[in-house]
Amino acid sequence: MGLGSMLRRGVLALGAAAAVALPALAQRNDPIRIGAVLSVTGPASFLGDPEDKTLRLYVNRINAAGGVNGRPIQLIVYDDGGDANRARTFATRLVEDDRVVAMVGGTTTGTTMAMRPVFEDARIPFISLAGGIEIIDPVSPYTFKTPHTDRMACEKIFSDIRARGLSRVALISGTDGFGQSMRTQCQRVAQAAGITIVADEQYGPRDSDMTPQLTRIRNTQGVEAVVNPGFGQGPAIVTRNYAQLGIRLPLYQSHGVASAQFIQLATPQAAEGVRLPAAALLVAEQLPANDPQRQVLIDYKTAFERETGQPVSTFGGHAYDGLMVLVEAIKRANSTDGTRLRDAIRQTRGFVGTGGVVNMSNTDHMGLDLSAFRMVEIRNGQFVLIGN
Repeated sequence: MGLGSMLRRGVLALGAAAAVALPALAQRNDPIRIGAVLSVTGPASFLGDPEDKTLRLYVNRINAAGGVNGRPIQLIVYDDGGDANRARTFATRLVEDDRVVAMVGGTTTGTTMAMRPVFEDARIPFISLAGGIEIIDPVSPYTFKTPHTDRMACEKIFSDIRARGLSRVALISGTDGFGQSMRTQCQRVAQAAGITIVADEQYGPRDSDMTPQLTRIRNTQGVEAVVNPGFGQGPAIVTRNYAQLGIRLPLYQSHGVASAQFIQLATPQAAEGVRLPAAALLVAEQLPANDPQRQVLIDYKTAFERETGQPVSTFGGHAYDGLMVLVEAIKRANSTDGTRLRDAIRQTRGFVGTGGVVNMSNTDHMGLDLSAFRMVEIRNGQFVLIGN
């Protein structure tokens, strides 16, 4: 073989090696596509808007610091307006057209449940930001969530009611997905918690006056406290009507209203004395100095309020937790393969987030226990920590 022939073969070999190396290099530098379907507008916008702002804020921060394993994150956000059918359509688009490797979103239980089969079928990890326990119980292989469950909310509320020496409770629940799920969970755990449910009223998402339901509750003999499973404007209307009727019984709301916006909608006067279980984010500065969450909460609160000019809410915190759990899982897996990423998320241990200290497993796709919930009371238009 002549020297010219050898040189030509060497050039061809180098070219073939480069053809193999370049796609691998491109893959290493390609953005990591993460999807988010959120209720940025519509009746659940007070949940979805801070989630959207949080994801954008922290993706920008992560990318400015060099990305994840040297790759930037590309965040692809769709607004479902709170509509489950639109949410499913966007979920399909994320999988088939946008080719995302994971999903952080699902503002409400209804939209989450509509999207879950899409991501399960595609074997793409889905970290929901909604409250319903049915999202992760029973466990679906690729579906996770960051907020406390509605069952936990019932247990925390009932524990506080019992601590006040009370046991006879009336429910007034929204007919939305979350409201119905929490209503069911409260009914299921009541007996074990030493609670008797003596009245059970409901209201629709378009109802603007809950006076008839509350009047029936007021006239029910033996009611000692009232619990309102729901989110959005419904609980604010319930709270206003409750005050207008002069009902003096303790009123409990769910973690679905854990934001300053609820107090504004209900009015501070009507909301005075209302109690609810919530993530510690609402009372970050009130935590003791040795609380493991305190600095994480203050750092997130400071960053969010400085960036947006809006008061922090626990709902944006759920998005922070979901994104950071995912980012840490990508780092550990050193991969964006769906199954490897799912396994890495399951291995989350000791993650200190805004919702609590997260310890997931193959059988626990949330990783929070009841100690992650704090009981708060509204006093003078502010949330006040009243127990752990």
